[in-house]
Amino acid sequence: MIYEIADIQIIPGHQAAFKAAVEQASPYFQQAKGCRSFALDKVIEDDLAYRLVVGWDSVDDHMVTFRESAGFMRWRELASPHFAGDPKVCHVNRVIAGFGHD
Repeated sequence: MIYEIADIQIIPGHQAAFKAAVEQASPYFQQAKGCRSFALDKVIEDDLAYRLVVGWDSVDDHMVTFRESAGFMRWRELASPHFAGDPKVCHVNRVIAGFGHD
């Protein structure tokens, strides 16, 4: 499994609306081929910064299959009005699980 990590800055005053949009978009990820997990984390030090962390079977499941789907288009329709700029996205492989992970 790989993780998509999207660093998202939102427009001031849009915190509640952004969070609601992400909650509304969650089913589109859950239904996507190869999507295994979905979480939104709030950056403590920056009131306008969030991290979307999505587990995928492969980069292609995210970058090809999901990005070409109606679910992706709906996700963007819901969330992008709150973006202060384009999200910065990377994909990671966990190489050490340390402790506290199943």
